[in-house]
Amino acid sequence: MPIINITLIAGRAPERKRLLIEKVTDAVETSLEVPRSSIRVIINEVPAEHFAVGGVPKS
Repeated sequence: MPIINITLIAGRAPERKRLLIEKVTDAVETSLEVPRSSIRVIINEVPAEHFAVGGVPKS
């Protein structure tokens, strides 16, 4: 059972996250040739002040 963890900065619209889940599921189903029902996608959202790039918070 593939489990895909995705970490995002909080704030994206629910419909964007739904589309992401759908597209990731499609890609895993196709590339690994596994049934959709076995694929798990977990989105972890973190506040911008807890996410940094190059030592600089995204907030």
